[in-house]
Amino acid sequence: MDNLKEIEVNCPSDAFLQVIKGKCKTTLIMLIKKGINRFSEMNRTLPTISERMIAKQLDELEEDGIIARKVFPEVPPKVEYSLTAYGDTLFPLVKAIRKWGYIHMERNQEIEK
Repeated sequence: MDNLKEIEVNCPSDAFLQVIKGKCKTTLIMLIKKGINRFSEMNRTLPTISERMIAKQLDELEEDGIIARKVFPEVPPKVEYSLTAYGDTLFPLVKAIRKWGYIHMERNQEIEK
């Protein structure tokens, strides 16, 4: 399995895709950048995605160093997410990809008409 991962990241674009692939990771990055940084807020904003999937995607983004998770010592516990400095370098690319995605979706809708 490690060899497969090595092969995948030998291509820079595959390394990039490895980080952002997943259910709504780019949307989570955008929400956090906009200040929607609490799990409950993200869950309300993304009603079609399960809590489990949101948590999984956030964990992966944290593992990749894109976001930071801060736990406040309160009862009930309060957790906030933020983009790391490294995550900020990814943000313009995510924004551009999402823009292209909207253009592509509109194009496909026009073709279907």
